[in-house]
Amino acid sequence: MKSAVHTHRARHTHALGIDVGGSGVKGAIVDTMTGAFVGTRFRIATPDKATPQAMGRVVARIVRHFSWQGRVGCGMPGPIKDGRVLALANLDKSWIGIRAHEVYSDACGCAVKVLNDADAAGLAEMRFGAGRTLAGVVVVTTLGTGVGSAVFVDGVLVPNTELGQMQVNGKRAEERAAARIRKEHGLSWKRWSKYLDDYLHAVENILWPDAIIIGGGVSKKADKFFPLLTVRTPLYPATLRNGAGIVGAALAAASTPLKH
Repeated sequence: MKSAVHTHRARHTHALGIDVGGSGVKGAIVDTMTGAFVGTRFRIATPDKATPQAMGRVVARIVRHFSWQGRVGCGMPGPIKDGRVLALANLDKSWIGIRAHEVYSDACGCAVKVLNDADAAGLAEMRFGAGRTLAGVVVVTTLGTGVGSAVFVDGVLVPNTELGQMQVNGKRAEERAAARIRKEHGLSWKRWSKYLDDYLHAVENILWPDAIIIGGGVSKKADKFFPLLTVRTPLYPATLRNGAGIVGAALAAASTPLKH
């Protein structure tokens, strides 16, 4: 009897979450009731030419790795509406105008829900992480290869905000504030935090948020740069870090009727 109950629970509360990034594509089975991974994460490097066909093959490999036949959610860079990629910064430009959910669904042989990667990370942080007790206007910003954003009003997502694409001091914010920039240019925490501070001030002056959550792998080093930031909005380090995109993608898949 225990085995039967466990199988039923897995079928209805587990989903495969996939996070497509500029440097890697990561996936894991997620218990959407707790936000925990079921087993270990699997990662494949993003192809140099990240075309729809190439990325479809990568996502299909992840699905096969887990021998998965259930619900799949996938977060990827850029604004996504009804599964269609409207703009893109960190993958091949041939994606623009393509219905990503159809590419991935056809490659995997199962229905795939696609959403903006920062929105996915934000959903996870608001459900299971630093945002679970926060109300009002909350901005989740992810710092990685680029800069993503997710905006919530009393827990409701405002999708596809893409605040990292704003012009700040004459350049796109992510060209200076992304965690990648600090590493690639060997910037000190003090120098990089100045660029991040400029971006956060711009966000603050537009949205007047009640809280800002800073995510991405760099959030585990919050003690290195949080004290250097001067925004007046309360700041919180994300708690799910690099796992947030996977968890949020799984949540989106679990909560949306899927059609192939």
